[in-house]
Amino acid sequence: MSTTGTTTPRSAAVAPMALLRHRTVRRLLPLAVAGAVLAPLAHVLWGSGGWPGALSVSLDEPLRSAGDWIVDNRDSHWLFLYFFGWISAGLIAAVHAVYVVLLALGWAGVTAGAALVAWRAAGVRAAVTALASFAACGLLDMWVPTMRTLALMVVAVAASVLVGALLGLAAGLSERAFRVLRPVLDTMQALPAFAYLLPVVLVFGIGVAPAVLATVVYAAPPMARLTALGLRSTDPGVLEAVDSLGATPRQRLLTARLPMARKQLLLGVNQAIMMALSMAVIASVIGADGLGDRVYQALSTVDVGAALAAGIPIVLLAIVLDRTTSGRSRPLWAVVPQGGTGGHSGTTARTRTATTWALGLAAVAALALTVPTTWPKSWTLQIARPVNQAKDWLVDHLYTGIPGIGGTADWAAHYTGWILDPLRDTLQGIPWWGALLLVAALARAIGTWRTTATATAALAAIGVMGRWDGAMDTLSQVLAAVAATLVLGFAVAVATARSPRTERLLRPVLDVFQTMPQFVYLIPVVALFGVGRAPAAAAAVVYALPAVVRIAGEGLRQVSPAAMESSRSLGATGRQQLFQVQFPLARPALLLAVNQAVVLVLSVVIIGALVGGGGLGYDVVFGLARGDLAVGLVAGASIACLGLMLDRVTQPTKGAHDAR
Repeated sequence: MSTTGTTTPRSAAVAPMALLRHRTVRRLLPLAVAGAVLAPLAHVLWGSGGWPGALSVSLDEPLRSAGDWIVDNRDSHWLFLYFFGWISAGLIAAVHAVYVVLLALGWAGVTAGAALVAWRAAGVRAAVTALASFAACGLLDMWVPTMRTLALMVVAVAASVLVGALLGLAAGLSERAFRVLRPVLDTMQALPAFAYLLPVVLVFGIGVAPAVLATVVYAAPPMARLTALGLRSTDPGVLEAVDSLGATPRQRLLTARLPMARKQLLLGVNQAIMMALSMAVIASVIGADGLGDRVYQALSTVDVGAALAAGIPIVLLAIVLDRTTSGRSRPLWAVVPQGGTGGHSGTTARTRTATTWALGLAAVAALALTVPTTWPKSWTLQIARPVNQAKDWLVDHLYTGIPGIGGTADWAAHYTGWILDPLRDTLQGIPWWGALLLVAALARAIGTWRTTATATAALAAIGVMGRWDGAMDTLSQVLAAVAATLVLGFAVAVATARSPRTERLLRPVLDVFQTMPQFVYLIPVVALFGVGRAPAAAAAVVYALPAVVRIAGEGLRQVSPAAMESSRSLGATGRQQLFQVQFPLARPALLLAVNQAVVLVLSVVIIGALVGGGGLGYDVVFGLARGDLAVGLVAGASIACLGLMLDRVTQPTKGAHDAR
């Protein structure tokens, strides 16, 4: 007779078998076996502390030699005189020409011209937005800096679109080119913006030319990716029909593939504009004049009012450009409605379009000739002083001494001492081979073996380059900030998903937060939290929060109404519906939100080195300040590897669960 609670041999054997049948366990079993075999061997050969020096390769000497050669030959070698020198002169001339044209048009001509283009591209609402935005730039006494930034943007975006479109054409039309360009584009997008600045400064010096080139390198990859995506996703049936008509490859490209990829091309232009604008602000570090320089100067003096006065026009420019490009449903010259016919009506439509443009351009020219070019000083509004007064009041009342909960200085100290320091020490204390196994397990749990190899190799590359401890410091800041971002973001996303009114109220706030340049976030958090890793984390949370709220909220709203109704009919409470229905069904969107939170937080944590964030970001900033290619470029490459690893362990691979 058996006694109650006694485990039989049969039941004891069933439990491990049931565990082995679990899909995740089966996927991780080979890694567990490999770890059990290789970990003791690695411990014996290289120890179990941080990354062993025997496995590191120093790149300092060759990179410093390359940097010294560039500096020594920049003014005499033919490569700089007749190649890079001509590129620099051409970019400077192009930016200057656009700036002269903008000044010649004057504030009235530029404002009217922007409204005309926005109206023809996206409708009356976009035109009103453009009109109000450019007027606000003048009211804030930022007209001239805005024109400088706009001139830089025009040239940089044109070059980014051209370069990105050419790369996208190559990747979209050739499978071999796609395989070659894909890792290059991945690296370009993962590399921090600061890392682009150091090489171009060494080659081109300080000024407009390196700012434009750094912007092109940063903004061209999205255009290239989306162009390639549009060309590769063309309907094969349409291509077969075109081929059956005897079209040449050139005709097939111009009449079928490019028109069908138009949506992706316009989205690529939109993304290139957004990234170029954000990079134009960062490029102020190397001498790019305009609004970015005003923000950077305000950061150095912690002048919140001046930073906001320059940051608002940047946001307005981003909104105008975004609405104008993303709102395009037809070419600027088209007026034929959907389903319209050709013939006489088409001719009439084209005539009407030409007449509209002629009248609009005539009005712009008339305003440019009759209205004074400079914005009237009597029409300006100074907001720096009242904003700084409000900031001082907040600092006086929030920095210290709030009864019962302390102040922001205490919160920063507690956040650093209770969260960041222990997390950093834990990550730096994990054996190097244990960290590789952990990353491999996370990547394998949601991805394929290729994903696992990529993530593990990216982390190992950081150790090989000798930046292990700095990477663990940066990783601790990223993980802590991502956790805070996800808690706040998912909570707000649930509120927006359940209340359309809340979503409408928060939409303009999220728009502003998403378009505000990263530098602007650093200034108020430094005033409130002081200098260190805490303000960098706070700025990262605020910067990444809008994307998380938008993506997670959209995913929750798109959950099937039938599933929600079924759960209600079974008596599920609101909490049960959220955790048992909405979250599981919105899992892809929530995972995408996690992935975007990681990417965006990492980008701001690196810039946070300007306010004492430390880690790899400090090495990048130090290398840029000293012109040290070895320090800055290696740290930038390490950040790219860290970003690649985090991307692979947070973004499930399509079809991974079907892979064997």
